[in-house]
Amino acid sequence: MAAPLSDPALSPQSPPAPVPQPPFKTIAVVGLGTMGTGITEVLAKAGREVIGIDVGEAQTAKALAALEAATARAVERGRLTAGERAAALGRVRTATDLGAAADADLVIEVAPESYEVKQQIFRELDGIVRPETILATGTNALSVTRLAADSARPERVLGLHFFNPAPAMRLVEVVSSVLTAPQAVAAVTNLAIELGKEPVAVGDRPGFVADGLLFGYLNQAAAMFEARYASREDIDAAMRLGCGLPMGPLALLDLIGVDTARTVLEAMYAESRDRLHAPAPILKHLSEAGLTGRKAGRGFYTYEAPGSGTVVPDASAPARDGVRAAGRPVRSVGVAGSGTMASGIAEVFAKAGYEVVLAARSEEKAQAAKARIGKSLARSVDKGRLTAEAAARILERVAPAGSYDAFADVELAVEAIAEDLEVKRQLFATLDKVCKPGAVLATTTSSLPVVACARATSRPQDVIGMHFFNPAPAMKLVEVVRTVLTADDVHATVREVCADIGKHAVDCGDRAGFIVNALLFPYLNNAIKMVQEHYASLDDIDAAMRLGGGYPMGPFELLDVVGLDVSLAIEKVLHREFRDPGLAPAPLLEHLVAAGCLGRKTGRGFREYARR
Repeated sequence: MAAPLSDPALSPQSPPAPVPQPPFKTIAVVGLGTMGTGITEVLAKAGREVIGIDVGEAQTAKALAALEAATARAVERGRLTAGERAAALGRVRTATDLGAAADADLVIEVAPESYEVKQQIFRELDGIVRPETILATGTNALSVTRLAADSARPERVLGLHFFNPAPAMRLVEVVSSVLTAPQAVAAVTNLAIELGKEPVAVGDRPGFVADGLLFGYLNQAAAMFEARYASREDIDAAMRLGCGLPMGPLALLDLIGVDTARTVLEAMYAESRDRLHAPAPILKHLSEAGLTGRKAGRGFYTYEAPGSGTVVPDASAPARDGVRAAGRPVRSVGVAGSGTMASGIAEVFAKAGYEVVLAARSEEKAQAAKARIGKSLARSVDKGRLTAEAAARILERVAPAGSYDAFADVELAVEAIAEDLEVKRQLFATLDKVCKPGAVLATTTSSLPVVACARATSRPQDVIGMHFFNPAPAMKLVEVVRTVLTADDVHATVREVCADIGKHAVDCGDRAGFIVNALLFPYLNNAIKMVQEHYASLDDIDAAMRLGGGYPMGPFELLDVVGLDVSLAIEKVLHREFRDPGLAPAPLLEHLVAAGCLGRKTGRGFREYARR
């Protein structure tokens, strides 16, 4: 019977040596850049003897200085004692020759992302380290299998992908090839746990889990900016405020390195042939111009100096003194709808001092929507965010109505009804009849064409998109969507109103998904494909994106909250508009929706939930 591919018997030339178990007393780190230095710090603080190796003394000296500074900060913040710091630094020694790794139980390579460089290191290590020493590559883009195949003992080679900054980020992806011995995987997994990290076991494909999802999203953001659909500032603000991400995608590309991102995407595209992974041309142009991000002092943004994180104004910065049309006066607002979004938007306007007419298809529905606002305000009172008197005054500004005729005197009418184009068009035809001349008509659609709503009226110049995020009282972002027919003063009006109600407005054109959904849902769809292909589990993917990408929720947690039916509808809209095969909804998503598994609201989606 043939041996399984992961069996050490694949190396008949030399019988498999026993694999050491943690704690891996001595560990060599090859490559002392930012990542290598961070890994060295983690290991030294965890009691390991660390040999830091780089090609020159200048680099090793720089790494030691960085370690001294980082551990000094840890002492100042109470995370280490002075004695612990001294002991950790005492466990680190440096060298400029790979021969120093001879006594290591584990070697972690974090050299530049180049097959030639990494292969040369692994070939040299074959003749230096003991037979039982495990060799780990820190690559996030190159094939671990290819590196292992060139080694004299491929069963001891695996991937150990830390995230930057290594001392702070909890995720470690443990990457095994078809050649890797299970004992080696178990040993480094146990080490990661001892280091206080969250190991996720993954197979060998470019980007693994976290970067495999992250870099496709970053690539689409770069393409969105390159197409001049939205400014870099608006793209980044939209994803920070709309999705709760710690950084916007273009700022993150600058931090990672535009050249590094291009390398990862090239590797992903070579395997997937998915156009969503084909590097946006702007990544090539910036890389070849040497504009690689923070490390160069300029990338998508311009920085105070190379290596600085301080952004300085440049020619691409939005003009602060540009002449803008004056907005129309708005004192009263009509909100059409009776659901959660409609009541949340009405609450936002009432809190800002506007007189609000909350209209629904019946008086009962309107009264129920106002009652929902009352409950929301009561929760704010209970939490000490409002006084009871202030809450009462806010609620008094909301007038429920069972007919849209009540919008006769409003200056701004905001539609927040079902996401159905024909239903919205009928409502806009009604608003056209009942609203006074000069009133601004806004739709809160998240995926439908705003211009189709505008064309249902006799005044398309007065129609604009005003996409709030749920829950409206808490979420700061509003996507302001102007069509080719929207008047300048209508756009100015909505921008001024957003500022008045304490929201951050971002400008975007009238195309499917606007900014946030156009970037968010392909990422969610790709996560579903990973599960569908049995590459990783729901839990591992969610953990990878929370811990490695800084996302507030994993993709499957988010999908179940949003609703799988809603997600499928948005995916279909994106696929229909952009005609990209990579945007086609994952079959697994379609099957779950067909089975009635829609997420938390039905008690079952990607996970099962207790019924209330």
